[in-house]
Amino acid sequence: MGTTPTGIERYFGEEEIIVSKTDRSGRITYANDVFLKIAGYREAEVVGQPHSIIRHPDMPRGVFKLLWDTIQSGKEIFAYVVNMAKNGDHYWVFAHVTPTFGPAGEIVGYHSSRRWPSRTALDKVRPLYDRLLAAERREQSKADQISASTSILTSMLAERALAYDEFVFSL
Repeated sequence: MGTTPTGIERYFGEEEIIVSKTDRSGRITYANDVFLKIAGYREAEVVGQPHSIIRHPDMPRGVFKLLWDTIQSGKEIFAYVVNMAKNGDHYWVFAHVTPTFGPAGEIVGYHSSRRWPSRTALDKVRPLYDRLLAAERREQSKADQISASTSILTSMLAERALAYDEFVFSL
């Protein structure tokens, strides 16, 4: 990822839904017009690319680990995510990610629908993500970064006696 974040936030309509689908390895197989518009890509630029093409460096790795662990286990997840457009602008979403199952019940890919996030919820999410990122930035390796932020996230959830989805919906 060679794009530098601009610090400029992009917005989309509350009635709009960003949709993408991936194969099992996270490569984009479908992106709707809203996805393409807000991310600033043409369809040919994203299909076949890893979904991480829109990963913003301010998105904690520990949250992505939780997301991937959840969907790879066959469950759905809701999460607040900051993504990065092709030009470096960012946009926040409230994501609902689900596995897609084949005829034999096996996971064949993933489907994500993203809505406009609650600004009140983001006021609570941003400080948490800042804390997770600070822990990640103290570590050298990607594995240690993930471990550091995952530890903080799981401890925070345990202190509140909440599952991640319960926490997200409590915001």
